[in-house]
Amino acid sequence: MRYFLFSLLSFTLLTSCGDKKKSTERYIQDSSGAINNVSVVTENEIWDGRVGEAIRTVLAKPIYGLPQDEPMFTISQIPPAVFSGFVTKNRTVLMIKMNKDAGIEYLDNVYAKPQKVIVVSGKSKKEIIAILQENEYKIIDTFRSMEIAERQRQMAKSPHTFKSIKEKLNLTIDFPSIYRIAKSTDDFFWIRKDITTGTTNLMIYELPYSAIKRNDSVVNQIIHIRDSVGKKYIEGPVDGSYLATEDAYTPFHGETILDNKPALETKGIWDVKNAFMGGPFISYAVEDKINKRWVVLEGFAFAPSVDKRNYMLELEAIIKTVKIN
Repeated sequence: MRYFLFSLLSFTLLTSCGDKKKSTERYIQDSSGAINNVSVVTENEIWDGRVGEAIRTVLAKPIYGLPQDEPMFTISQIPPAVFSGFVTKNRTVLMIKMNKDAGIEYLDNVYAKPQKVIVVSGKSKKEIIAILQENEYKIIDTFRSMEIAERQRQMAKSPHTFKSIKEKLNLTIDFPSIYRIAKSTDDFFWIRKDITTGTTNLMIYELPYSAIKRNDSVVNQIIHIRDSVGKKYIEGPVDGSYLATEDAYTPFHGETILDNKPALETKGIWDVKNAFMGGPFISYAVEDKINKRWVVLEGFAFAPSVDKRNYMLELEAIIKTVKIN
C-alpha cells in the first residue's frame, strides 16, 4: 500500500511539473503583412518631425534599377498607444524609443514569427537621427533579407518539378510551378510567368571561365554578354527585335556572395531593340571555380503601367535559392 501511494504521489508531481512547463511556454502567432511593408512604431509628433523625415529617407528611398521611382518599403506609422493585438504581427517593425540610452537592437520574433524588430533608442531626436543614418544599410539589409526569405517560403508551397535544369546545368533553383520553360538548350534556359500586365522572366545559362575577366571593363563585358544572349535567344515582337540593355541608363554593379561563391551583381534597365518594350533587370554572374565556368542568373520583368518592386523582389528571391553542384 505504501508503495502504491508513493508511486501515485511521484506520478502526480511529475505530471504537475510537466503541465507547469507547458503553461510557461510563450505561444507566438505567425507573422503577417504585405511584402515590403514596414510598421514604424512612434508617436505622431515624432513621425511628423525631423525623426520621421530621417526614417522616410532610409526606408522609402527610391530603389535603383527601376524605370520609375518606387520606395524601398511601404511604411505604416503606428502610435505606441495603439500598437497591440493584430498590428503587432507584421514581419518587419521599426520602433523608436525616446528618452532612452542611445543604441540600436535587432530582435527576432518579439510579437510573432518569423519577425524582425529593430529598436532605435536615444535621449534626443538628434541621437535617434544619427543612429538611423549610421545604420542605414544594415537596417535596409535586415528588412530586405526578411522579405526575401518570406517570399521564398511562400513560393516553396508549390515548387516546380522540372528536372532538365539540373541535368543540363548541374544546379538547382527553386521557383513556383506557375512558371514555365519558354526556351531551353544544352546551356540556356528562359523561364517565365504570365502576370496581369505582362510577364516575369528568368534566364539561366553558363559561360566558359574565360568569358569574364575581373578588370575595369567588367561591367561592359557583362552588358555585352547579356545583349549577345538576348539577341540569340529572346526575340521581340517584330522582325529583327531582341532583348538588350538600355543604353541611356547606367547599370549598377557590385560584388556579393551567392551560394557561398563570389558573384558579380548588375542592375539596370532592359529594352527591346527596334520595339517599344522595356523594364528592370537584375543579374548575377556566379564564379564557379570548381567547374571552371560562370553561371549567369538573371531576372527581368515586363509590367507596363504598374509598380515593379515586388516582382523584382520575387525574381531576386528565386535567384538566391540557387545551389550549384
